[in-house]
Amino acid sequence: MKNIRRLREFVVGMTGLVQRLGREETALLREGGELLGRLIANDDWLPDAFAAPHRAHHQEYLLHCDPLGRFSVLSFVLAPGQKTPVHDHTVWALIGVLRGTERIDEYRHEGAGAPMQKTGEHLCSAGDIEVASPAIGDIHVIANERRDQAAVSVHVFGGNIGGLMRRTFSLANGEPRALVSGYANSLLPNLWDRSLEARA
Repeated sequence: MKNIRRLREFVVGMTGLVQRLGREETALLREGGELLGRLIANDDWLPDAFAAPHRAHHQEYLLHCDPLGRFSVLSFVLAPGQKTPVHDHTVWALIGVLRGTERIDEYRHEGAGAPMQKTGEHLCSAGDIEVASPAIGDIHVIANERRDQAAVSVHVFGGNIGGLMRRTFSLANGEPRALVSGYANSLLPNLWDRSLEARA
């Protein structure tokens, strides 16, 4: 069985952080990034069903949503060669790469009718943490350029990201389109059953 205790400890830690720091985004991203770094330092906890790629598009699997909607945690899976559309988030985000390598291309929206302006690009490998928010920039493309391995990352958002109204953008003319991403799964991993640990 996967060591789901690591995810449970992360969820408990993030719940405490959002309770304590509230809207102090800079501190929340810093301390949340430290928690996420500890989670992705070990690759023995994510159930296989939440790391399965889809041949046609990326997958977003909900792992946990705070009952008050203050944050959500998901696994994000890109099959070899896949990438997302250009999209925004509208809330803060932490991205920690668990497996493989992701390329992140950052963009700025100049308004409908103007091409999207690329502002940077970089690679994130296993163990790396990326931050985004409307305050520092939250429009990007995430790509898996490898042809031999899926990329799996853990994303933490400042809201129930699957239910938020967001946008994708045309690279050519910046035209926005409404996006509500939802989730690929209908069941959640069981973080709270400690029976196996008690018997160990």
